[in-house]
Amino acid sequence: MPSPTVLDASAILALIFEEPGREVVAELLNHPTALSTVNLAEVHTKLIERGTRSDQAWSNVNGLGIDISPFSAAQARVAAELIASTRPYGLSLGDRACLALAIERKAKVYTTDRKWKELGLGVEVEVIR
Repeated sequence: MPSPTVLDASAILALIFEEPGREVVAELLNHPTALSTVNLAEVHTKLIERGTRSDQAWSNVNGLGIDISPFSAAQARVAAELIASTRPYGLSLGDRACLALAIERKAKVYTTDRKWKELGLGVEVEVIR
């Protein structure tokens, strides 16, 4: 059984916009993969900003078959507490929400953000490009 995986918004956007690394994400969709609702909002926002109609943007993301994980109070606490160790790297709330989900699930997290490899948070980070 493959290890649990969590996707950052940047990984989903690479797939949708057919950017480098999309093949990695496409393969992950054959296995249980999760996305935080915070990252879902980020992806939906980016699609709308690029001119996709809201209903189509929502359909695009939800049609991928990814487990959409509600952002829980426990994850909110972890995401907030990550600010001390991630501030030097400039991580956003969305980034920290993604990492909080990965920490909670003891999952490997996939992103396009290379600086995540330097975080040392006890979660495995895979950079897709």
